[in-house]
Order: sequence, then structure tokens, then C-alpha cells
Amino acid sequence: MTRKSRLTALKQSLRIVIFGTHTPAGRAFDVILLVLILLSILTVILESVAAIRADYGQELMLIEWFFTICFTIEYVARIFSSQRPLHYIFSFYGLVDLLAILPTYLNLVYSGARFLLVIRGLRLLRIFRVLKLTRYLGEAQTLQVALRRSVYKIIVFIGAVLVVVIIVGAIMYMIEGPENGYTDIPTSIYWAIVTITTVGFGDITPLTPAGKFMATILMLLGYGIIAVPTGIVSAELTRAEREGPSRPPRMVRCTRCRPEDHPEDAHFCRFCGLELHRPDLPAQAPESLKKS
Repeated sequence: MTRKSRLTALKQSLRIVIFGTHTPAGRAFDVILLVLILLSILTVILESVAAIRADYGQELMLIEWFFTICFTIEYVARIFSSQRPLHYIFSFYGLVDLLAILPTYLNLVYSGARFLLVIRGLRLLRIFRVLKLTRYLGEAQTLQVALRRSVYKIIVFIGAVLVVVIIVGAIMYMIEGPENGYTDIPTSIYWAIVTITTVGFGDITPLTPAGKFMATILMLLGYGIIAVPTGIVSAELTRAEREGPSRPPRMVRCTRCRPEDHPEDAHFCRFCGLELHRPDLPAQAPESLKKS
């Protein structure tokens, strides 16, 4: 076996284990990976507690470097074994995998960067694929469709709200003025946003009757504004559920090496080259019968 063929076989083996869950090894790899992710997040959370960091800071740092090295090796292995490395690197999971290891290296320059490691929680999204929770994947797809359809409507709505708060902010600046805490129009716009969202920090409050009247109108308007995005998303969610999820692509399994990631129109296994016998095609007659 030549060096090139050995390298190709290694890449195929790694790809089956890393990107697939159809084999016991692949499933075990993903489960171990999820456990490591949970433990690494727990380590970051514990390190943020001052008392624990004072007593076990060095130990936690060593543990974190262990997790980072493991995830770095995994990330490099994913790029090496991927059929389209650039596609993986710039995919959602590829970017999440990269962000999961960057904070530790950035911590060498900026000490606070390590707490960004909680972004590794996004990697737990793989649990749906690992455990084959197809029902949840279907529901997630419905939600994704609804949110995507709602984006432009919500952008237009937010734009209208911004216009309102800018106008109200300018009016409040003229009514209250710097002597009542509304030192400039940006500060007044900040107050309008805090008020219309019903947050109400209370650091700036109107003191004049006209200012209180404007605040009352803005508060009442805020309750109606909160309901609009919810209604938009709810309507699109109902529409997406009515239309139903799109049919997932049918996959074909190889009877020799067992990978299930072959499209239904595939004729040969892309790992071992075995001819695929698909259930939707009639069985081929033996060669001896064809000759007779």
C-alpha cells in the first residue's frame, strides 16, 4: 500500500468516526466529545468564582489547557478528514468549533478572554444529531423557517420604533432640558428606549407635567410594541407548521462498511466502492441467468 493510499484510508476512517454517528465508534466519539464540552464549561464557571479561583486557580488552568488541546486536535482532525475543508471551516459548526478554542489562546494576550469559553455551549447543539432526535430536528427546522420569514418584517418594525424614540427623545430634551437630567438628545433617546421597552432603570425621570404625560404615553405604547414581534413570529410559525417540514433526503446504507451518508441516487459506496443495492430498484439478475 502506497503512502497516498494509506493517507486516503486514514482520512476515510477519521471521517466515518468524526462526522458520522452510524458506527459505534462514531457515536462513542460524539458522546465523549459532549461530555468534554460539559466539563470544560463547568471548569470555566468554577474559575469565575473568586474563592475557588484563589485556591485552585492553577489546577483549573491546567484542566482548561487540557480541554483546549483536545478540542484543537479534534478541530484539526475535522479539517484533515473533511472532503471539503473550506466548506467545514466556514460552516456554522466549523466557526463554533474554532471559537471554542480561540479564547484560551487569546487569554495569553488578554486575561479576560478565557471566560468567553462558555461559547462552547453552542457545540452542545450536536446532541440532536448524536442522539438522532429527529423530532426535535424537525421542530427546529420549522422554527428556523418561521424566524427567517419574520426577519424583514421585524426589521421594518424596529426601524419604525427607532423613529418613534428619536422623535420622543428630541421632544423630551426640549421639555425637560439639561437641568432635569436630559443633558442632550442621545441621553433623551436612551431614556425613550428604556421607557418604551418597559425596563425603567430610573436613572433619568421626567419632572415636569408635560414630561410625565409623554412618559405615560410612551409606557402605554411600549406594551403594544412588545406584542408586535411576538405576533409576527407566531403567525409565521403557524404558517410553517401548516405547510409542514420538508422531507429529509433519503440515505442509502452500504452493506459492507455501513455508512448511511450516501444519497438515494448513489450507485457505489464512496468509502469502499461496493455497489449499493437500493430498495427502490429491482434486484439485478445474476450474470449466469443474463447469459442464458
